[in-house]
Amino acid sequence: MRKPSVELKNISKNFGGIKALDSVTVELYPGEVLGLLGHNGAGKSTLIKILSGALLKDSGQIIIDGNEAIINNPRDAKNYGIETIYQNLALAENLNPTANVFLGREITNTFGILDNESMEHETSNILDKLKLHIQSLKEEVKNLSGGQRQAIAISRAVYFDAKILIMDEPTAALGPEETAKVSDLIHNLKKQNITIILISHDIHDVFEYSDRVAVLKNGSLVGKKLVSEVSKEDVLKMIISGE
Repeated sequence: MRKPSVELKNISKNFGGIKALDSVTVELYPGEVLGLLGHNGAGKSTLIKILSGALLKDSGQIIIDGNEAIINNPRDAKNYGIETIYQNLALAENLNPTANVFLGREITNTFGILDNESMEHETSNILDKLKLHIQSLKEEVKNLSGGQRQAIAISRAVYFDAKILIMDEPTAALGPEETAKVSDLIHNLKKQNITIILISHDIHDVFEYSDRVAVLKNGSLVGKKLVSEVSKEDVLKMIISGE
């Protein structure tokens, strides 16, 4: 039997008197895309923020590769190979792709001077590895398309050895052609055995990219299903009625 790369076991989180998560358990497997679904306020964002170190859980366990993980902040999460691609991509608009890939983790030479040549070479290599094309690495990010910007954010995560990639609304505001490129990119990431958690309000996206879905409602887990074994109508019923 396959072993999970990540287990979120009995995760609970309260905000004052509001129960944001109530003993939620979800497993993720290497090379799998798990679609996380639910209305606003269902608990999706809270769950991924706990995994990414942006929030502390009140109770429960995070198990990574069979061992309990201690995640108190985003740096801890990164040390476990957890990277998050937020909807706004968190890119520096006035910098070029290379500077964005290495932002905060720049390569320097023995004299402590930025090694721009090495960083550009590494950026080019990771883009090639992911079968992504950006015409110029000198162009400021603000001048690039939405799909190219998404590619830079994902390249940054993969270069720094992401094993678990959280993707928040990866096709939001993208046209059909760029959405198709994101689809290709997700398939390439799966081939590299990267575990992906996909959050989207678009059920068509979730069915297009995901192997399994997990549905949350009012902080509780409604269920987990293989995409191949359910219809979109089944999942919508889970989201709306909690059944």
